[in-house]
Amino acid sequence: MALSTAFTKLFGVRHPVALAPMGGSAGGALTAAVSRGGGFGLLGSGDGDPDWLAREVPLIRRGTAQPWGVGLLTWQIDARAVERVLEHRPRAVMFSFGDPSPYAESVRRAGAALIVQVTDMEEARQAVDLGADVIVAQGTEGGGHGARHGRSTLPFVPLVVDLAAPVPVLAAGGIADGRGLAAVLALGAAGALIGTRFQATAEALVHPSVSAALVDGRGEDTERSRVLDIVRGSRWPSRYTARTLRHPYLDRWRDREQELEADARARQDYQDDVARGAVPPLPVWAGEAVDLVTGLPPAAGLVGAMADGAEEALRRAGRC
Repeated sequence: MALSTAFTKLFGVRHPVALAPMGGSAGGALTAAVSRGGGFGLLGSGDGDPDWLAREVPLIRRGTAQPWGVGLLTWQIDARAVERVLEHRPRAVMFSFGDPSPYAESVRRAGAALIVQVTDMEEARQAVDLGADVIVAQGTEGGGHGARHGRSTLPFVPLVVDLAAPVPVLAAGGIADGRGLAAVLALGAAGALIGTRFQATAEALVHPSVSAALVDGRGEDTERSRVLDIVRGSRWPSRYTARTLRHPYLDRWRDREQELEADARARQDYQDDVARGAVPPLPVWAGEAVDLVTGLPPAAGLVGAMADGAEEALRRAGRC
């Protein structure tokens, strides 16, 4: 049984698996590995930094001849950043966390597919009206940033699928193996966008301590909050919180975000603690499916293993 969907047909890939364009960890080597394995790799470009693109895009080109794309943080970019990305001729550009409408036409003119990630139904309707080629429905189980008042993946994905049809929808959030992929395919999704599981692979650009934390982490150890954005001085919009593994500052400032924002001393304390090694230099972004991270395999093989696991899960379901 081949897992052929509207997404695999659109991009000519073997498996309905896409790499979440995680800033700082989804570099060129990981993007290439996912595409080489039959999925769709998305480079985590963030703000479209030209030095990052100049360093990482050649790694993609050397690592695969298969289609790949670039992901951007919509709130962090301008038109020039999009043009810089398009100069590298990606097959798709993905926009997350903000209004992508100012950039849609330039993506279309360049012949790239427009992928829009949405975290609630208002964003989903906007993506449909914008004519997105693919919509990513992100549930709150996902690691990293997502909606403060979003919905879980299981109830959210079918709503977006029904709204967007016939536009293919990828599910994101809490998917880390073939069973999760099979589940979202059964919900009507055309595939899955996967982050945490690919962050724990041989090619991911993460510190060994982060890899170890992901392997050891448990879903109940994750928490969604703005605390770590505030103490780091991050400009992330307040409507998007971040799911991370446990952290001392989460315990110290839980449910006290407004107080923390007004406390310059606390932010300096955080920097001092990082400098002396009392806390890790970066949060460990991790979704609720982190329990399924048991090692650091090569990403290309992981794509195929997920597809095989999904096929087996669907076969088992068909025998019920």
